[in-house]
Amino acid sequence: MSETVRRWYDARAKHEWTRLFQDGYHQLEYLVTTYFLQRYLPKAGVVLDAGGGPGRYTIELAKKGYDVVLLDLSPKCLAIARSEIKRAGVEDRVKEIVKGSITDLSRFRNELFDAVLCLGPLSHLLEKSERERAAVELVRVAKKKATIFISVFNLYGAFRAVLLGHPENLIDPSHEELFTRGIHRAHYRHLKETKRSASETDAYFFHPNELKELFGNKGVQTLTLATCQGLSSYLYEATNTLYKDREKWKRWLRILLQTCTDPCIIGSGNHLLYVGQKENSTKHLHR
Repeated sequence: MSETVRRWYDARAKHEWTRLFQDGYHQLEYLVTTYFLQRYLPKAGVVLDAGGGPGRYTIELAKKGYDVVLLDLSPKCLAIARSEIKRAGVEDRVKEIVKGSITDLSRFRNELFDAVLCLGPLSHLLEKSERERAAVELVRVAKKKATIFISVFNLYGAFRAVLLGHPENLIDPSHEELFTRGIHRAHYRHLKETKRSASETDAYFFHPNELKELFGNKGVQTLTLATCQGLSSYLYEATNTLYKDREKWKRWLRILLQTCTDPCIIGSGNHLLYVGQKENSTKHLHR
């Protein structure tokens, strides 16, 4: 993972801690993800939160009684994580906080974790060889039958984002790579901590079938594939208006959870969430 991405998350570490709770729309990513975590995680065990940033999911899992190892590339995100983990009173459940990259998990032995989370970082690996290496590592450290949770940026969702917010990019030569290869390359000038979205750093956008293939080729069986924002994808204002009405919001959440795995809408959302189960032994993997 590039130094550019590390600098990006160091610069916006505080925002990354608050990002998922800044409004109703952004909460959807957290609510849908935690729904599937509750559904597919084992009842107990050791979980790797790979690329977990300032520790939102680490803390949530620790509160539920899991032992968690948090790994991230950004020292500033990890500093916030240490503080928030202490504030939450779950230090005894967070067994290790590690600075590192998902492309090299060599500090962890084979088949160590009962579950593995990697919620976002794969979308910052622009080269296929890097994505392959990260996937091998994430599967390698998972026990046989462990569940693996992966979230990434959605390719066709990115196309919709261009249409809705930046149609000038459709004819901007610098964005041609996005439409042909799913790659967005950031050009850093004056980085502002809270003004840009994650897609404005180096990013790779996945097709759903590509994500399933990436892990299927490594002995992981797909359990489900969902879109975190579902029918609300890119409807920021309408979703946040609904959020203000508790009864309507609860009803809308039920609808989103009922429909977010429907193949008809998976490909057009902001984020894809993949849940798989490791079937093959580590001996079949090559690092």
